[in-house]
Amino acid sequence: MRKFIFIAILLNSLSCSSQNESTQPPDPLPEKPPSFYFGADLSYINEMEDCGAIYKDKNDVVKDPYLIFKDAGANLVRLRLWHNPSWTNYSNYEDVKKSIQRAKATGMNVLLDFHYSDTWADPSQQKIPLAWESEFSNKEALGELLYSYTYEILNNLAIANLLPEIVQIGNETNPMILQKDVLEWPIDWDRNAYLLNKGIKAVRDISKTQNKKVEVMLHIAQPENGLWWFEQATKNGVTDFDWIGLSYYPKWSEYTLDNVSVPFRNLINTYGKKLMVAETAYPFTLTNADEANNILDSNALIDGFPATEQGQLDYLIKLQDVIEKSGGKGLVYWEPAWVSTGCSTLWGKGSHWDNATLFDHDKKANLGMQFYNKSKK
Repeated sequence: MRKFIFIAILLNSLSCSSQNESTQPPDPLPEKPPSFYFGADLSYINEMEDCGAIYKDKNDVVKDPYLIFKDAGANLVRLRLWHNPSWTNYSNYEDVKKSIQRAKATGMNVLLDFHYSDTWADPSQQKIPLAWESEFSNKEALGELLYSYTYEILNNLAIANLLPEIVQIGNETNPMILQKDVLEWPIDWDRNAYLLNKGIKAVRDISKTQNKKVEVMLHIAQPENGLWWFEQATKNGVTDFDWIGLSYYPKWSEYTLDNVSVPFRNLINTYGKKLMVAETAYPFTLTNADEANNILDSNALIDGFPATEQGQLDYLIKLQDVIEKSGGKGLVYWEPAWVSTGCSTLWGKGSHWDNATLFDHDKKANLGMQFYNKSKK
């Protein structure tokens, strides 16, 4: 009730202000956390639009892509953040801030994904930011850099009234974080736990300072790796987190849709945390729209789920059902808007994902977009 009174007072004060001042109403606020997150990683959208991409809804009407996802039923936007990506103008702080503004303007929740790198962080590389390299061998100093950076980013977002609802400490952190070019194995858990806990502490501290609940996610690629990783992490003192985040791509997992519920239930029951598949995708065609080779080719297909729009939708419906029945609380589609344009990536010209977006090659929302409709039921 107090929230509605506050909004009424605010609107009244705006109407009484000078005619030269803005009388725009405040952006809609996200509602209370949903029982299940239907998410989309929209990190590429700003870049794609700057490259000339337009997006059309299911009725072939050009719209703001954030509205297309919101209207379909999406309630969470995931966004990656790189430290100082000198090779691109995107996924830096200013770009991410713009994306969070767009997400919150539609009333969607936000999951902010700290990569703690100047480029992609994943199971094949966890490259320390160039600005931190001098402290690589100093665990304590490196921990302070990580803490200060995390806190500063979140504090700046809080000042702009853009705090995310969930913060991901690292991306696909199967290996130890903040490494050099060649990954070091096995994981040095004294170092790794110390650094992860520094990131977690920054989130807890900003949450306390701002008097707003901001949840913490730790993210591992593939459920089978989540089993050993979370066992080792918790044994080494990494316990203060809210979400187990997993990437699940059947192409690279030993688990199928028929038995992936086993690791899901294991993780949920063992650690008492919420679980989200923070990345997944499936091709709606095997046709390539440009010269950039597509990552999800015929080897990504599952029996019974052809590379068609209906096959893509059926895959998402099935996976969401498996997650929810296992006790999980969310599913995020990775880069459903990385459509083909004339721009280049680090590896080629165009998109390496144009056959796995939720838009057809004419940039119209495809059947897979209907996956989000379930959130309305």
